[in-house]
Amino acid sequence: MPERNFLRGSGVRLAVILGGLAGVNILLAFFYQWYVLITIGPGCQTDAFFAGMAVPQLFLAVVTGSMTQVLVPLLATEDQDNFHKEAWSFFQGIGFIFGILAVLLFATATTWVPWTVPGFDPETKLLTILLVRIQLVGMVFMALNGVAWSVYHSRQEFVWAEISPILGTLGGLAFLLWGLPRFGIIIAVWATVLRAAIQTILLLPGMGGYRAPDWRTNTVREAWRRLYPLLLGSTYYKTGDLVDRFLASMAPAGQLSLLHFANQIYLAGTLILSKALAAPMVPLLAKRASEREWFSFRKIVSNRLLWTLGITLAVFMCIFFSGTSVLSFLFGHGRFTIGEVLTLRWLLVALVGVWVGGALGQILSSSFYAKGNTKTPTKIGIFGFTIGLGMKVAGFLYWGILGIAVGTSLYYLLNAFLLKLALQQSLNKRISDSVKEV
Repeated sequence: MPERNFLRGSGVRLAVILGGLAGVNILLAFFYQWYVLITIGPGCQTDAFFAGMAVPQLFLAVVTGSMTQVLVPLLATEDQDNFHKEAWSFFQGIGFIFGILAVLLFATATTWVPWTVPGFDPETKLLTILLVRIQLVGMVFMALNGVAWSVYHSRQEFVWAEISPILGTLGGLAFLLWGLPRFGIIIAVWATVLRAAIQTILLLPGMGGYRAPDWRTNTVREAWRRLYPLLLGSTYYKTGDLVDRFLASMAPAGQLSLLHFANQIYLAGTLILSKALAAPMVPLLAKRASEREWFSFRKIVSNRLLWTLGITLAVFMCIFFSGTSVLSFLFGHGRFTIGEVLTLRWLLVALVGVWVGGALGQILSSSFYAKGNTKTPTKIGIFGFTIGLGMKVAGFLYWGILGIAVGTSLYYLLNAFLLKLALQQSLNKRISDSVKEV
């Protein structure tokens, strides 16, 4: 699909469709968490539920998050004969790795889980261990979904890749609505497993006919070469959520749930923008980079950055001026108190950098990955996270849960600034070299 002016033609239609589908999926996922919070109420059980997500999501973010950034550009340039063979090789390799990882984490959960939530009482720690073990099953399915999702996006078949999680979420949500009032918080975890399993089944047809894995091909070796620095770096700087849970476990019961939910609101918005603006951009940029069309490369990136900045600032203004009214309407009933509504509102204000900086960072980091550069975003991520870690700890000591939010916000903004600076310097150099060659 050729890149066009983003205000007309297929580009805007695709962005609207993908953004709409992502928005539906996010709304369903929010309804899922909203229903859990309203039914159970912010407290020890929901804290255990959200804290239990931290480690499985960490591994998913480190491996599958990095993997999709590597696989999409590689598979986008693969010829038809090798495409399905490479796809099945990655699918089976990731499935094997995460299967072994899930077994190891399950067996040792009683040892490592209590270290991640030192502020929980013994009963809440036991509940967290149980919920973590169930979520490890879903982690394997989500890892497989990351490969299948990359396969669809590398062929610019974006729509079904976004419809499948909606159908999976609907299946999990139906199970949640039936089971949560009857069996409690444990059903909320099994519903996430069911959602991931349904999505895996729906995405499988895009893999094509089964092929035996071959992990010695040039594509697999190139993927590992690009993935290696990402894994090393992101293992460190994507532990941010784990740090947040660690600190928030020492706050009053329920505040960990509120911090998680506030983060999810912005990360969900970032995901919508990523699917609508960043994801369709990657195969286009990969082709521009392979053809050394750097002026066109820079134009595409600048266009997406301007749209992202305008959208994020407009949304934040709405949250800042109307957030209390909207949150009171959504949460001012059930087991939510007015104090918890106000805390959630101030957390959203304090996390503005996660929204603006995170969305811009998606565009910028995807631009690096599209041209095969995984080292620069990794180095910047490590540097920014190190500074952000100190700011989170200091913020928590002085302002409690709001301090964690402010530190996280500053970290995302710093990362976006450094990524923009590095990308600008890199493209200027490539354009200058191209002009000299001519």
